[in-house]
Amino acid sequence: MAPIKDHPQRLALTGEMHARPFPQLAAPSRVAFLAVKPAPDAVPQAELNALLAHYGAPRADAAATHYYGEMGRFTLKWEQHTEFVTYTVIAPSGRSLPFAASDFDAFPEDWLAEVQGERITSALLAVLPKPEADDEIAAHLQDWFVPESLAVAEVLDGAAVVASDFRIDPAGHLRLALFTDATTGQRRIGRIVQRLCEIETYKAMSMLGFMQARDMAGALNDLDGQLSTLMGAMRSGAGTAAEETLHALLDVSVALEALTAETAYRFAATGAYEAIVYERISALREARFLGRQGFGEFMMRRYAPAMRTVKSTETRLQTLAARALRAADLLRTRVDVERSAQNQAILASMDRRADLQLRLQHTVEGLSVVAISYYAVSLVGYLLYPLAAPLGVSKGLLTAAVTLPVVFGVWWTLRRLRRKIG
Repeated sequence: MAPIKDHPQRLALTGEMHARPFPQLAAPSRVAFLAVKPAPDAVPQAELNALLAHYGAPRADAAATHYYGEMGRFTLKWEQHTEFVTYTVIAPSGRSLPFAASDFDAFPEDWLAEVQGERITSALLAVLPKPEADDEIAAHLQDWFVPESLAVAEVLDGAAVVASDFRIDPAGHLRLALFTDATTGQRRIGRIVQRLCEIETYKAMSMLGFMQARDMAGALNDLDGQLSTLMGAMRSGAGTAAEETLHALLDVSVALEALTAETAYRFAATGAYEAIVYERISALREARFLGRQGFGEFMMRRYAPAMRTVKSTETRLQTLAARALRAADLLRTRVDVERSAQNQAILASMDRRADLQLRLQHTVEGLSVVAISYYAVSLVGYLLYPLAAPLGVSKGLLTAAVTLPVVFGVWWTLRRLRRKIG
């Protein structure tokens, strides 16, 4: 077979599909999970290496986006995502009771204090063998969780029973219980643990969109009221001038566009995170256990309304922006019509002024004939006065005789000049 040139990223793309392996763990085990939203100037790889250095474990690559390896007596799985970083620490079960606050001590206090970012969520997972009697599981759930919020289900065709109340315990962590069947392998247990952590993480990240939607509700209500008031004024034709209303509408449009730009990324991310939450729940293939609600039903009752609020807020924001633009276009058309009417009125006024100026010009021309004729008659009279005595006529009669010809001559000359100029 003739050789063919590989794409330069072929190996990297293939390796990416296998770069984030699921953890492997057996029952009983304890898992401490932490998800952090890094600060803009944080270097997650440096913080990871600081944690590994604390336990004397091999360092991770400075450009790594995932890490899986031994860390003292623990096993660490670290992943860097677009907006957050996750740490999953797995330890064999000790003598302490499940969900002991000391399980989170795998993250040293001095290291936690140096982390540049904010905790999105943290959780303690208890991985236990599944008892033979379901009543024994029910007793544990009664002790560990709040009954009103408890969600529990049998997953993956009986491979395990998972439970949580999605509440923060006094130590500041969520609790997730996993009872595994004796026939369930370590890889499958690891996949279940990974999916449970992802459900919690993506749920928390998507709720950021809900908080933003709730915070901007007041601003949306104000802009909606302003827009309705301006459109009412447009309809009635009363109040401020059209141009002032147009400027107010443009201000509302600018505010709406600013809100859209501010929330576009968060709302888009919320939709993506929500889809991942439901995908991970679907992958568990839940079956009802002891008549309790499962994770899917819990999300339907508690989580789905929050996500619908985000969607409705996004839709409302887009609708208001579109309304403002349409109203501005309509009002701009009205302003253009009004300006056209004003321009027509100005042109009509200019026509009237031109007519008046023409009439005034004719009047001035008539007066000019009289004035010029007066001086012309005087000049002609002075020229002809020496002839008055020889002709035996008086100067007055001589002046009267030349007045009409001179006036006619002046008038004819001015008329001729006006025609040539025209």
